[in-house]
Amino acid sequence: MSRVLAVADSDSYLKWAAGLLDQLPAGWTSTLAVVRTPIVPSLGQIAAAVSGTRSAEADPPAVVSARALRRLAERVRPDAILLACTGPVVDVLVSDVFDGLSPRPALVSGLPGISIPATEKAWLYRGGCDLFVVHSGREVEEFGRIGKELGAAGSMALARLPYLDHGGRAGNTGDRLVFPPALAAPAPATPGAAQVPPVKRRVVFATQAKVPKRREERESILLSLARLADDRPDLDVVVKLRALEHERQTHNERHHYERLWRSLAETGAVRPGAVRFAAGAMHEHLAEAAAFVTVSSTAALEAIAGEVPLLILSDFGVSAEMINLVFEDSECLGTLEDLARGDFRQPAAAWCDANYFHDPAASDWVTRLGTLVEDARAGRLGPVRPLLAGPEHAAARRRARLRVEVPPNVLRAGYRTARRMRRYLKALG
Repeated sequence: MSRVLAVADSDSYLKWAAGLLDQLPAGWTSTLAVVRTPIVPSLGQIAAAVSGTRSAEADPPAVVSARALRRLAERVRPDAILLACTGPVVDVLVSDVFDGLSPRPALVSGLPGISIPATEKAWLYRGGCDLFVVHSGREVEEFGRIGKELGAAGSMALARLPYLDHGGRAGNTGDRLVFPPALAAPAPATPGAAQVPPVKRRVVFATQAKVPKRREERESILLSLARLADDRPDLDVVVKLRALEHERQTHNERHHYERLWRSLAETGAVRPGAVRFAAGAMHEHLAEAAAFVTVSSTAALEAIAGEVPLLILSDFGVSAEMINLVFEDSECLGTLEDLARGDFRQPAAAWCDANYFHDPAASDWVTRLGTLVEDARAGRLGPVRPLLAGPEHAAARRRARLRVEVPPNVLRAGYRTARRMRRYLKALG
């Protein structure tokens, strides 16, 4: 029986890890844990992340320190460890926390969503891993080329994004994708007919912490959502939050949408209550959705899988910085004006085939992992060779070690003290 230990450090990586574990062969056992860092998910985020997976049927994943994680690995003695974490945390877990485990387990990492364009940094942090998992043929090609250029010892593997299996049949067969009609206003009531209150249809806007960055850009999205809600009382317009204001997530969110909405409502720019805000599992929102909109989010792929018409906002640019470059040629790009009109799109079938909706038979990550597990059990895995080894990386690795060793509230207090000291010294000239 093969044993896998999976470690996550944020809500998005936890969701990815729980989904990947569900793809393991019958008879394999898995243990899922969350390493304590400043971006550790709340209990609500943990529940939402594992919702719909087998991990939801067990006790919630434990949040543990790096030292406790090492003890867990020594007790479980895994054949493989899935490092579902942000880059610096992956590097420190491989180089420090799990260093010297005997027998050495196979080390697997990857990225939890859209990863185009491929970046050198992602490989540098994961260079000590045996397997790098991504989710489209394009990503395998681009990251594979970068890995060879860097001299990484690990190999690439292809998996189907686990969240896509919550939805409809998109990408599961060779059939052309078929979507319901574009979002249309309800037909007028027949005179004299009994009046039945209409069922509101949900339009889901999925937020993204990193983009767009500027406050006024985010406010423009809220204003368009408000226009849609005011013009279409038959719709339930929902802003699906990645995290509540007090919760942490993979990336910091400087201008939280709910806080911006309150400011707009106070100035009279929007009607209070026109749009509602909600957290929870994305697949549960999409199950009730008539349409979906985002600037850049892996949830767009979930919408496609669920055959929900969608719109990828292009007003702020289509670029690597906006994390939406991959949607070029998808036929899903549109504007804030399109959003206000309720004009949603259907993706091109050819784009789906090339991006994330490949034939499931092409996914090879489980097969490759199985081979690595056999090598681990036979003692054939060589020493770990991180790409960031050397004295020039020692300081960065110490900072990463602090993130997994020091309680987040203590670490944040230390960061605040350091910032105050730098400002004080700067003022002294």
